[in-house]
Amino acid sequence: LVKELVKTAQNLESRRMSIARMDEEKESLVSKLSNVQGQIKDARTEKAGLEMELVRLQLAMERKEFEEEELQRRNKELETLNKKMDFLIEGLNRERVILKEELSSLKEKEVVAAETLLVLDEKRSELEKANFEQMYQWLEIHQNPRTGLMMSFEGDSSIANWAFLYDQALVACVLTQHNQFKKTQKLFDFFKYQAEKVNGGFINAYYVNDGSPSEYIVHCGPNIWLGIAILQYTNKTEDKRYLGLAQDIAHWIIGIQSEDREGGLRGGPKVSWFATEHNLDAYAFLNMLYKITQDTQYLKAADRILAWLIQHTYDRSDIPVKRGRGDSTIATDTYAWSIAALGPQKLEELGLSSNEIMKFAEDTCSVEVNFSRPDGEIIRVRGFDFAAQRNLARGGVISCEWSAQMVLSFKIMADFYKEKRDYLRAQFYQQKADDYLNQLTQMIISSSSPSGQGRGCLPYASDDYVDTGHGWMTPKGDSTGSVSATCYALFAYYGFNPLSLEE
Repeated sequence: LVKELVKTAQNLESRRMSIARMDEEKESLVSKLSNVQGQIKDARTEKAGLEMELVRLQLAMERKEFEEEELQRRNKELETLNKKMDFLIEGLNRERVILKEELSSLKEKEVVAAETLLVLDEKRSELEKANFEQMYQWLEIHQNPRTGLMMSFEGDSSIANWAFLYDQALVACVLTQHNQFKKTQKLFDFFKYQAEKVNGGFINAYYVNDGSPSEYIVHCGPNIWLGIAILQYTNKTEDKRYLGLAQDIAHWIIGIQSEDREGGLRGGPKVSWFATEHNLDAYAFLNMLYKITQDTQYLKAADRILAWLIQHTYDRSDIPVKRGRGDSTIATDTYAWSIAALGPQKLEELGLSSNEIMKFAEDTCSVEVNFSRPDGEIIRVRGFDFAAQRNLARGGVISCEWSAQMVLSFKIMADFYKEKRDYLRAQFYQQKADDYLNQLTQMIISSSSPSGQGRGCLPYASDDYVDTGHGWMTPKGDSTGSVSATCYALFAYYGFNPLSLEE
């Protein structure tokens, strides 16, 4: 399935490029034809003028207004010019016929190419659906039956059996959307009854097999995402058994927020930096919690975070989204999550342009790279880097997760403009989403582990063990499956926004 999808996706991309070249050729032929027709018109006008001049000269000869020799000389010149003009018009007419034939032939080829493209697109849709179903199964079968946790990376021995908190939250959202509520409950039960906390928050990673800590770092973002996952579950099932856990997380981050007079949220209880990413997460989480509980304390805390974002994240026109307070580094996920967490409508109300945010992200972070598939095939793919590629010596690297986030944001933009009845712009963003999703599917790999059973998943990035530009390296291994990348690809495919509650 994976190989067939990759092959079909590549054929589809090739056909689209071929049709694009045909369109360019057609535009060129139409332009040439228009130019020739203009030349014919000018030549005929000039010929008509020459014929008028010949008539006038004939009259002058009859009236003997000039010497006979002079009249004959001028008459000969005009007749020669008239013959040249006839020859020119004849040649232009032949060129026009040839151009029309070429244009007609090209249009026929376009019809055939469009029909082939339609067949390929239908085949790709079927294969894509089957592959994404297999990707979901890859996630599901990796859930540990004792702890409910799922290992974050399949293939990197240095972090084997690590379950990162952020990844568990994404998995919980996927399970909830697939109505696997018992599996979701199993995961949440670990955090409700078993998971160790440090400084009031859950740590960033646990061992899958027994749930013991694999590192003791505590950050706000992963905790917030666990809260988001709980709210998505609560909203869909109306089961409030874990709502208290989400509220505990909210009170914990509000306590950290209270330590900053500007209302921003630090990266964690023992760090001094402020990240846009964590504040966007918190804004979405607190608004979601308010919608479910109608408790205004969460709304007030969200409003304070929004004020902080306006002051520290969206305060420069040359860089639409800063990575954090006093940090103008470009991080692609903050662009995607600005659309997902705040939404195009809220951004407009704040005087910010969602179109400019998306354009800047694509212009600055979109890259085209060689991707070495595990079977040895090297393909050319487009996607989004972790940062502005021009600022990194390593060259372009595609982040599968962040590319999927951008696909989802393109879909959000398309839906926004559909509601506004701006169908041209909606189509523009939908096409962007489709194109980048097609590129992402070409990076799906087959699970190489016995437990994975050959099902598809996505790697974390197009290259292993390289600098993301944000303080960590991509996992090791060219066949390492990533839970976060696979989860977010599922979100992108199904059009599910985890940072917003569906009605």
